[in-house]
Amino acid sequence: MSPVEVPTSFRASPRWWHDADGAAWLDALPSLVEAAARRWDLEIDGRPSHGSNALVVPVRRAGEPFALRLTPPGDGVAAEVAALRFWAGRGTVQLEDADVDAGVTLLERLDATRSLASLPLDDAVRHLARLMRRLAVPAPASARSTGDVVRDRLPELTADWERLGQPFERRALDAARDAGAGLTTPAADVAVDGDLHHEQVLAGTREPWLAVDPVLLRGDVEYDLARILWTRLDEMADDDVPRHVRTVVEVADLEPERAHAWVLFRTVDYWLWGLAHGLTEDPVRCARIVTLLAG
Repeated sequence: MSPVEVPTSFRASPRWWHDADGAAWLDALPSLVEAAARRWDLEIDGRPSHGSNALVVPVRRAGEPFALRLTPPGDGVAAEVAALRFWAGRGTVQLEDADVDAGVTLLERLDATRSLASLPLDDAVRHLARLMRRLAVPAPASARSTGDVVRDRLPELTADWERLGQPFERRALDAARDAGAGLTTPAADVAVDGDLHHEQVLAGTREPWLAVDPVLLRGDVEYDLARILWTRLDEMADDDVPRHVRTVVEVADLEPERAHAWVLFRTVDYWLWGLAHGLTEDPVRCARIVTLLAG
């Protein structure tokens, strides 16, 4: 078997610029692929692709197509494997095998060239809303609560706003704090994918659309509605933003006021995070969402 060639574009990602361990992991990728292929009796079936943090190699075993996914080892790998095992293919990509210590998973093969980002917005938003509800099964007690996310973050919002030089009006901060105060105790105790958006849902054959890289939380289904907005906000007219919120609320059977509160809290939280990490475009998107929904 010829060694897998790591794409130049993956090596050039800013993710690795100041990460010596990451650079060493990139160098080790061909041998990691070879070891996984021997262990699981796999044949390479095409050229690798990548996102910002993972290399995906198309493979076959006994003629059946799979995807070999490799990420830097760490706690995130174990959490993702646990999430995939929990949902067991219900609305998510199916996990076939995993080597958590090596950061390697063997997955059902999906169409990496077709995500919900390729669909018209109205269609994509409805698919995401249906998937939110499909994933909302009784959650394991070990999963982190959406209420804990708010409780951990709420006391830090004002300090971050001050540290960043009060980068937006105080009323936006206050609106987020007021919204968050009502979210510390979840209204539900169901499973939630804490990283669900258009590019994280790929076309499949077993089901038309399946989520990848899920983050398992428990609590309010409304938790990540804001991300559905900001990831394709540039395609939305002003009137579209509240309209898409209403669509998700209706299709996913959400509580309107709670959905609105989650959008405000998560958007302001991400706004501050983005400014702290040097983002330039997403903070502008966050400002627009808050202006449209909070005035």
